[in-house]
Amino acid sequence: DGRPVIVFLGTSLTAGLGLESDLDTYVSQLATVADAAGTPFRAVNAGVSGDTSAGGLRRLDWALSESADVLFIELGANDGLRGQSVEALKENLTRIIQQARARYPDVRIVLAGMEAPPNLGDTYTTEFRAVFRDVSAGEGVALVPFLLDGVAGVEDLNQEDRIHPTPEGHRRIADNVWPVLEPILAKLHRERGS
Repeated sequence: DGRPVIVFLGTSLTAGLGLESDLDTYVSQLATVADAAGTPFRAVNAGVSGDTSAGGLRRLDWALSESADVLFIELGANDGLRGQSVEALKENLTRIIQQARARYPDVRIVLAGMEAPPNLGDTYTTEFRAVFRDVSAGEGVALVPFLLDGVAGVEDLNQEDRIHPTPEGHRRIADNVWPVLEPILAKLHRERGS
């Protein structure tokens, strides 16, 4: 199998909590879009419900147990829901990126931006939002500005808990990710002559 491998390190958003089929996750939907675009990849869904950035850091070695061409990091939503330290979030995301590169020097990394719930106050939400931009710029990784853009707070695109997206919500997430992921995949396929 010569397809590039993308490891999706994430939370319940990546795992697809509440969906009837794994095919409805944004991960599977991205794979379908990539197939149609002639840039197929093999997805490793390492989404764990309830995980924080600290949890993602702890299980990074497991998630990267096989070779990865791209690491997609979807962490931080649970840190924000719990009002955890913005500095710790920044440090955890930075360490994940640095450790992934130490293991696979050529790995491409995509960081998914998140937003904190507004009830935590303006200062926290502003600092939280900035973490993803700062880490992306500081570590030189690609950034999806806000993974849930056009999905968060939209009743029809979320399940009854108003947190986890429906299949249609996951399609919207895939639409948010694809413009960032597509050029990375296209370059990988060019390099491999595929």
